[in-house]
Amino acid sequence: MPRNPTVPAIRRATRADVDALLALEEATFDCDRISRAQWRRHIGSDSAAVFVGGATGSTDAAAVVFYRRNTHSARLYSLAVGSHARGTGLGGALLAAVEADARARGCTSMRLEVRADNPSAIALYERRGYARTARLPGFYEDGADGWRYVKVLAPGAP
Repeated sequence: MPRNPTVPAIRRATRADVDALLALEEATFDCDRISRAQWRRHIGSDSAAVFVGGATGSTDAAAVVFYRRNTHSARLYSLAVGSHARGTGLGGALLAAVEADARARGCTSMRLEVRADNPSAIALYERRGYARTARLPGFYEDGADGWRYVKVLAPGAP
């Protein structure tokens, strides 16, 4: 059955995606960027998952999730959507993919940090059921404040 073209394609990243991931990171974030070595390490790690999304043959968005042994909580470390792909549902599709991956690994919650000055990301997380739990003064490399959010991952939930 053919894939619905309005639903963004989401897949696990491979080392062949590193250059595109670096370009996305450069275009999306002013600081706290993931380096080439870090991308390579995360893609090859059992304790991380890297997903990419977008039109066939392009990397329009990416998400990184970290997993720790002996815990049932996952951490969404990064979610980036290129400016040309914002508003397309790609961020929500990536979030659904990382949540499904976390559930499959036995996680019962997902936590994340978001810049306090990023209202579009905050709105996405709140629409998807994340609850604000803490203020993080000076959390980012440039001194910007952040918020911590947590979501309970119900088994079998979308």
